[in-house]
Amino acid sequence: MSAPITIIGAGLGGLTLARVLHVHGIPATIYEAESSPTARTQGGMLDIHEHNGQPALAAAGLLEQFRDLVLEGREAMRVLAPDGTVLLDEPDDGTGTRPEVQRGELRQLLLDSLPEGTVRWGHKVTGVRVVKPGRHEVSFADGSSVLTGLLVGADGAWSRVRSLLSEASPEYVGTTFVETYLFDADTRHPAAAKAVGDGALLAPVPGKSIQAHRETGGTLHAYVALSAAQEWFAEIDLTDPAAAIERIAREFHGWAPELTALITDSDTTPVLRPLFALPIEHRWQRVAGVTLLGDAAHLSPPNGEGANLALFDAAELGRALAEHPGDPETALGAYEQALFTRSATEALEAADDFQRCFGENTPDSLLNLLTGAGRTA
Repeated sequence: MSAPITIIGAGLGGLTLARVLHVHGIPATIYEAESSPTARTQGGMLDIHEHNGQPALAAAGLLEQFRDLVLEGREAMRVLAPDGTVLLDEPDDGTGTRPEVQRGELRQLLLDSLPEGTVRWGHKVTGVRVVKPGRHEVSFADGSSVLTGLLVGADGAWSRVRSLLSEASPEYVGTTFVETYLFDADTRHPAAAKAVGDGALLAPVPGKSIQAHRETGGTLHAYVALSAAQEWFAEIDLTDPAAAIERIAREFHGWAPELTALITDSDTTPVLRPLFALPIEHRWQRVAGVTLLGDAAHLSPPNGEGANLALFDAAELGRALAEHPGDPETALGAYEQALFTRSATEALEAADDFQRCFGENTPDSLLNLLTGAGRTA
């Protein structure tokens, strides 16, 4: 097969790029490893920011539809001490600039905005190679392949496409999130539901934290952060959920029960989410016919910017290609130069935010960040 623009990955970035191109009358095809849009859950809540995520959705012509997905009240923020003492309680008064939506609903909005057949499901990339300058072949696990004149890696942290541009590989940042869910929390887990409140909860001390977000339908989605070597987590037997939960909860012995309930009362088997990052100054020399966006280009510790940056990268790349019809190399060059500057700045801020959340001065450093004494969160 042959395609003019090939996008690898049907995450938010890849879908947004395809949508922006479609708005400008430029066809593209997305190849996605997952077998269908519902092959797995799509993560939790996303706050879509006024300065990057929302302009990207506007470029995609989807800002009004996005607003229909916003969950009212979810910009509320609470910070608690381990004993349950409330250190910060900021309600959502409707003046915030970071409305919250479910990632899965935003992804579906983008999918529904594309022509039928844009996404080719069940295409797991097994290899990429240069055929000649500006032309690449992508091979898939089913034995098929595609030749393309413009290849975009929107395939996340462990991007296959990145190998065409860079030898960089993500490195473990020293912290792992343990993901849990409590369902119908207001009825079945009222103490934990009250602790979380209407939006987000953070309960940090140096090296560890209990974090949660209220989703739709009374669901509490928690990310328990622990700073430890990957070998430590490898010893946790996730095939025995009760033992795994007990081992993780042991690290929070003495904490308020309404907080530890976000671990011990989990309605799902805990899932480990080790955190990785690319080098802060990650960049590459221009290679004809290929580029990256989102985590494939600039994976950083989570600070609420990752999805927004993927959206913005996609919109900027789509705009550049539309502004230079017939001259993709000029478009890619301009896109990448802006991308490198933007990504380095954002990666520095992400590393700083991560330190404020989990470093030796938390929770004071986190509170300073959230209340304006530090950089705005």
